[in-house]
Amino acid sequence: MHGEAVQIKANKVWLIRLLVVIVIFMNLQAALQYLLNPSVYIGAFELEGIPGMTAVMGMGILYVMWQVPYIFAVINPIAHRISLLESVLMQAIGLIGETLLLSRIPLEHAILRGSILRYIWFDAGGLILLLLALFLVNRRLSAQKKGEK
Repeated sequence: MHGEAVQIKANKVWLIRLLVVIVIFMNLQAALQYLLNPSVYIGAFELEGIPGMTAVMGMGILYVMWQVPYIFAVINPIAHRISLLESVLMQAIGLIGETLLLSRIPLEHAILRGSILRYIWFDAGGLILLLLALFLVNRRLSAQKKGEK
């Protein structure tokens, strides 16, 4: 019976890791696309030429940079709960910021608005996965504390 309980706990940790890995994969996939094929994306941001390619590549670099807390959360989501919390906050800030940004873009910029709307959906999905992971971590920590009493 004890072995089954340990296995269930281990499976829950792997589920938490999987949720975070999905978000990392989505973010790094976008980063690589921006870094390797920036010219494909400059039109979506109403940019052009070398300045547009540079801006898109810069976003790719930022995407890679932002993954640092996510990586620590994957390594050990229980021990690095704060990294998971940071990831949730970063994702929420992105979602809120993009939503505010969309509200400031005039309707006649349909292509740009569409690009920002994709970011909103992308970050909303990531936020849901990260919140679920954080919920599972908090539930696990709460159960551990109850078991110590």
